Amino acid sequence: MMQVSGRITTVHADAAAVASSLAPDNLTGMTTKACGNRVVTELSGTQVRSVIASVDDYLTNLAIADEATTLTRTRTGKQNRE
Repeated sequence: MMQVSGRITTVHADAAAVASSLAPDNLTGMTTKACGNRVVTELSGTQVRSVIASVDDYLTNLAIADEATTLTRTRTGKQNRE
């Protein structure tokens, strides 16, 4: 059986908030954590199509989480620390 795995690392002004927004949506075989100013998500699976679909969903959720935390930081007057 084939094993597909990967890691997605992105940089954010508030990586902890982005990671905590994403973690509840993790599927089996996915982990998301904040490491400094980075969000690191590792994923694995045995079906390529399933992993691709998971990455697609994750990237959509990532964009929304990043935008939400950016808007929150802007409205509360906190400066970006990228």
